[in-house]
Amino acid sequence: MNHDGPPGESTGQEVRSREGARGEYRRREGAGGKDTCREDTRREDRTREGAHRQDPVRAAERTHRAFLARVAEPGDEVFGRWIREAGAERAVRGLLDGGERPRGVTDGRWAGLRARAERADPERDLADARAAGIRFVCPGDSEWPAQLDDLGDGRPVGLWVRGRPSLRMWALRSVALVGARACTEYGAHMAATLGAGLAERGWVVVSGGAYGVDGAAHRGALAAGGATVAVLACGVDRPYPRGHTELITRIAEQGLVVGELPPGEHPTPSRFILRNRVIAALTRGTVVVEAAYRSGALVTARAAQRLGRFAMGVPGPVTSGLSAGVHELLQGEAMLVTDAAEVAELVGDMGELAPDRRGPVLPRDLLDPGAGRVLAALPACGLAGAEEIARGAGTTTDDAVGRLYELRSLGFVERHGDGWKLTRQMMIPVHDDRRGC
Repeated sequence: MNHDGPPGESTGQEVRSREGARGEYRRREGAGGKDTCREDTRREDRTREGAHRQDPVRAAERTHRAFLARVAEPGDEVFGRWIREAGAERAVRGLLDGGERPRGVTDGRWAGLRARAERADPERDLADARAAGIRFVCPGDSEWPAQLDDLGDGRPVGLWVRGRPSLRMWALRSVALVGARACTEYGAHMAATLGAGLAERGWVVVSGGAYGVDGAAHRGALAAGGATVAVLACGVDRPYPRGHTELITRIAEQGLVVGELPPGEHPTPSRFILRNRVIAALTRGTVVVEAAYRSGALVTARAAQRLGRFAMGVPGPVTSGLSAGVHELLQGEAMLVTDAAEVAELVGDMGELAPDRRGPVLPRDLLDPGAGRVLAALPACGLAGAEEIARGAGTTTDDAVGRLYELRSLGFVERHGDGWKLTRQMMIPVHDDRRGC
């Protein structure tokens, strides 16, 4: 890496090995990190809008947090409390010199964290990320989504972001769609339909990039020409699962790929679970499409509920184990949704209402109440006299006869001598709850 020296000092360039770079970073941090700040005064941070000189304080904070992101596991609240109380710079120095440590950390765990710290090289991570078109977004940056602060001490140390749009702006109007990896055709159809419908309404679809529901949701949003974000449980330069490499690459080109872990890091079961809290916090609400009782998608929905976000579920067949977890969620405080309009009504702004749900309007629905009662008084089959029909309708014979002639002109009934009967096309619709003739 090339560095411009501070004013009044040597400006020569040097080529250092990876170990040399790590040692240099440790020496600077041991001296209080002053050299890091002075060097970063002259460093340029190239962004989408062009090159501009970076605030040295923010640059130093970014480097410290990139170091800590390599050391701490996602969601470590003990570590997060330490960073909040001591600051990122003091936390880095504590890890490097072995002095100050977080409260509640055992000797064994502290030794493990220090071993990771010995191998951390934040400047290399940041340089590799820049070369791959990846940026590191930290709390306090203009692009940092403030809603992630709701996670308290469990918020990410920072987020590695791949893609051009602003994460903060996209997160303001986003919905999570999550669910089973081994989903059914019904689950894939519903996820894709919801993803497309939300994208068409201007919502950003956030999911985890996994097989099944996640992938269907991303594809639905992309097919509609909309916005989508994949939150990964590994380095954003390492698409996972491998079978979704093409999909995740396309998301990075049209949307955003986000993760807490530094470049090159691989996923683990615990990282998948902890990743879900970021999906829940980043969005206004979480929709679960198919989930068994032990599904990680339910973890996302429950995290959303704890954070005061909407939790929603798409019902499925009661005979399907893949819908059992969703149904259990719906028995609590989660809301049942069946399409994108209902999701948008829940999480959207005032006035984003779903259309009223109504069955088809039948011709008899348009009759006035008096005519409707006379029509209902006719038997399902056979003839009936005017007096009998009047008794059934609770009216006079004269009124019933007038109503019958009105109904005949509308094609509902016909007259045979002194009797009246339903026309053939009305027998089933009017008396569909009775046994036929």
